[in-house]
Amino acid sequence: MADRNVTYLLILMVLSCAMAAIDARHHLFVFSQPVPALVTLLGATAFFLLWDDIAIDQGIFVHRESPLMTGAMLGDQLPLEEAFFLLFFCYQAMLLILGFGKWRAHRAAAKGNNRSTTTKDVP
Repeated sequence: MADRNVTYLLILMVLSCAMAAIDARHHLFVFSQPVPALVTLLGATAFFLLWDDIAIDQGIFVHRESPLMTGAMLGDQLPLEEAFFLLFFCYQAMLLILGFGKWRAHRAAAKGNNRSTTTKDVP
């Protein structure tokens, strides 16, 4: 295990923790509705792992060795880090989508409040 490098895996984990902190702060996804969110997250990750597996079988995806990766493989041409990346990717996508929606709703509500306080009824 001395020749294995965990740099990429640690980067993915740190970034995932940062996204979880954002999620916890704004209650966007997992911290809003944990069970449906985790089911969605794991289902989407499984979908993309299946997609990767099909692409590997067809020779579309090929694993290349990297000094930043552990070398641990989940399957033929499927590195351990790929599962963590796909989980990270799905979590990030959901936070972006839900965060943008929450931002737009907040902005629309703020605009509505500004109109009612600044607009005078003119007969």
